[in-house]
Amino acid sequence: MDAVCAHRAAPRYPGIRGYRAAPPVPSVGGMTHFSAPGAGPELDTGDARITVKIGAEHTGDAFEVFEVDAPRGPSVPPHADPWAKAFYVLHGRITVYVDGELHDLGPGASISVPAGAVNTFTVHTPSAQFLAVSLTGGMGRFFRDVDRAGPEQAPEIAARHQIEFAS
Repeated sequence: MDAVCAHRAAPRYPGIRGYRAAPPVPSVGGMTHFSAPGAGPELDTGDARITVKIGAEHTGDAFEVFEVDAPRGPSVPPHADPWAKAFYVLHGRITVYVDGELHDLGPGASISVPAGAVNTFTVHTPSAQFLAVSLTGGMGRFFRDVDRAGPEQAPEIAARHQIEFAS
């Protein structure tokens, strides 16, 4: 067992003086975060209730996971975010618009949305619940700012977070 678990010296790259290896990867144990069912800070974005399941502060700003509970109807107007994201539907039915294409998602369906893609969603059932995963901590910072402000401040907050609304 010791031979398998023994720490190996970082590899050297011949021809590059003093270069030993890539920077160390953060400890997974240092980034572990548990979120119980129904737990997590709740944020109100006006068109959905967002529960932060894993915040950027738990992942070194690498990603975030949100549980989104949205009522029937359209959400935010089509817009482009500076971060990539993905949705995974838990219950209900939504249509996700991404760069001119409509995607119908029901329970168990998922979609990825690249950074900069014009996107939005509409809920077709009385409500929908889905997971939203975002790369970087940008989406969470935006949600927190919207939660603290009134809806009339949303355009200014969106601009501050480099979110561009489609014309």
